[in-house]
Amino acid sequence: MSVWFANARDTSWTCSSPSEAAIDFHRSLDGYAPTPLVELPALAAELGVGHVFAKDESSRLGLPAFKALGASWAVHRALEQLGSSASVTVVTATDGNHGRAVARFARLAGRSAHIVIPPGVHPTAVQAIVDEGAAVTRVDGSYDDAVAAAAQLAADIDGVLVQDTAWEGYEEIPSWIVEGYTTLFAEADAQLMSHRLHQPDLVLVPVGVGSLLQGALAHYRGDRAARGTAVASVEPEAAACVAPSLEAGRPVTVETGETVMSGLNCGTPSSLAWPYMLNGLDAAISISDRAGVQAAHDLASLGVHAGPCGGSGLAAARSVLVGSESAARRSHLGIDANSIVLLIITEGSDANPLPPLEN
Repeated sequence: MSVWFANARDTSWTCSSPSEAAIDFHRSLDGYAPTPLVELPALAAELGVGHVFAKDESSRLGLPAFKALGASWAVHRALEQLGSSASVTVVTATDGNHGRAVARFARLAGRSAHIVIPPGVHPTAVQAIVDEGAAVTRVDGSYDDAVAAAAQLAADIDGVLVQDTAWEGYEEIPSWIVEGYTTLFAEADAQLMSHRLHQPDLVLVPVGVGSLLQGALAHYRGDRAARGTAVASVEPEAAACVAPSLEAGRPVTVETGETVMSGLNCGTPSSLAWPYMLNGLDAAISISDRAGVQAAHDLASLGVHAGPCGGSGLAAARSVLVGSESAARRSHLGIDANSIVLLIITEGSDANPLPPLEN
């Protein structure tokens, strides 16, 4: 089962295009290289479009997820602001990949890290955080509860909170994380140009709190961007807060359940991302765990080894672009037989092991 919500956005709305400072910083890092953009003609035939590409973030700056982009830039900016002599602990809450990335770049900067995790994070992901040298605190409750606990911890120890969600009074550091994520979309544009193709007609973005989605919308709705790319959010059914928020016209918190897509198990949109969602998003889609796992296995058979979150975009594309209600949905998104669809493979199976298919 999937849920579709068509957002009647103002197509004239724009925002400021992202600065190139983050991508310049990423290019300066040891081991930087654009992640692969993999063409998948079998999926293009299945979905009835011209091209399907997967932006494969399974190895990004030595880590198995796109989170390295936002964490590296935000940790750099936060520590730069504090000054090189500051002996400060970097704190964050995580459902896996963000915490590992923050721990990695804090360590590389010579700082300690303390990571707060809610229930449901895969033991492999927790061990990876520990292996980065970070302290780990477990809390009961939801991801939102973990974020609150991390903010309190940072205040108690006079640390610096590098969190990928924003709220009133805490927006600068989350904005740097978003800036870091825009590197991904700038790379994808350049890679499509190398195929002599234009920007994608549809981008499917997995959503937790919405920072990656905000990065996508800042890129595709920026005042220097070409017009015409539809952007759709993808969430697990157990934590689908975007559609209820769009329907209500304000950020809505939903009670989250269990999902194998632990990186997307967030029940409240970031306040920083919300205006971009409301004004720039074309559709919100939620998918079942089963559909996401099936899609990830299918991607693996094509050579793209996605974790459960990474498979969500393909599951959403299938639910929207084929089937009994697809004609109206394709029309809303402006998709036809010649369109270019971009899937964001947010994590590899090394980041979040892929469960077996159910019989």
